[in-house]
Amino acid sequence: MNRDWRTGSIELVTGYTLTDADGRRARRVDDVRFAIEGGFVNVRVPGVAHVQIVSAPAVGLITASS
Repeated sequence: MNRDWRTGSIELVTGYTLTDADGRRARRVDDVRFAIEGGFVNVRVPGVAHVQIVSAPAVGLITASS
């Protein structure tokens, strides 16, 4: 399956975090690549070797770059 990757920022609701480029847990990450599939968001953070996956209820805001 080919994912439709976009670039932007993701902010999660309280209680959820992603690993940022410095290896820290963060609620907001900027300049990421993301793809929405069903009820999940796949997130590629520059400098992080793996794709992170969060469920839709964890997402507070997604801002896509133009």
